[in-house]
Amino acid sequence: MARTLSVTAETWPLERPFAISRGTKTAAHVVVAKITDGDAIGWGECVPYARYGETVPGIVDALNGMAGAIGHGMDREALQTALPAGAARNALDCALWDLEAKQTGRRVWELAGIAAPTPCITAETIGVGSPKEMASRAAELRDRPLLKLKLSHRDVHACVVAVREAAPNSTLVIDPNESWNIDILADMAEALYNLGVDMLEQPLASGTDSDLAGFNSPVPICADESCHTSADVAALADRYDMVNIKLDKTGGLTEALKLADAAREAGLSIMVGCMVATSLAMAPAMLLAHRARVVDLDGPVLLKKDRDNGLVFDNGRVHPPLPMLWG
Repeated sequence: MARTLSVTAETWPLERPFAISRGTKTAAHVVVAKITDGDAIGWGECVPYARYGETVPGIVDALNGMAGAIGHGMDREALQTALPAGAARNALDCALWDLEAKQTGRRVWELAGIAAPTPCITAETIGVGSPKEMASRAAELRDRPLLKLKLSHRDVHACVVAVREAAPNSTLVIDPNESWNIDILADMAEALYNLGVDMLEQPLASGTDSDLAGFNSPVPICADESCHTSADVAALADRYDMVNIKLDKTGGLTEALKLADAAREAGLSIMVGCMVATSLAMAPAMLLAHRARVVDLDGPVLLKKDRDNGLVFDNGRVHPPLPMLWG
């Protein structure tokens, strides 16, 4: 029986509105690719992201366009050139990994020749808000070991101070999502260091990376929107201290593993991040967590309800996926 591909768009409501510098969302819009081969089914989930010109209908069309190739046995290696890095390739790449795991009875990390994932600390994210709003949410999460703060260019110092006072023992990382310029960064860097901020994610727009060359930040800076695949690493090494690996940017686990290797070879630390999505999207990223300085895979925590057999989140820790979910 030939392999078949089915593609489904899904909407998962959030527990509360989630704001970043670019806007607010109330639901996660994901696309699921499912490959059936006899009795074995492999699946993967992606999040089309408008920041990169992606839409749900566009990703659905791109995936459906691969049905013939998948039916004729396309493997992961061929997929890397058949689709560009991005959400569509991520869903198919992860589905192919999962399918092979199901067919061989081996876990994906065994197939990839890497260490098995173990429970680890993950960031829990506080969306953009007023200092009072962010402090209120931080107070609810004050027992979490790692908090990630979404910020805009407004009230930066006041927001971080408010969160620090509400959660004095949590490690803090902050993410302005490209909303700052070099002047804001220069003004804020020392104050953030003094407030115990451990990492600063993509403060400047990706097109203004050159402004970071020669800037000596007391807080490590991580590239997110500026780093998609291993091909981007060479241009980042003199501007950033870390790179954020997201499978929706790399186009799947296959390229994510290559990016992790390239980053380490360039002397860059690793963050593993996510879009807002279900545990199916987080599961493959868990295979990179043991190599990461910062893990940020709390997407399912933001949902009203996660998938069946979802990842277990326990007071700021996330556990590896069960085979019933993925891999």
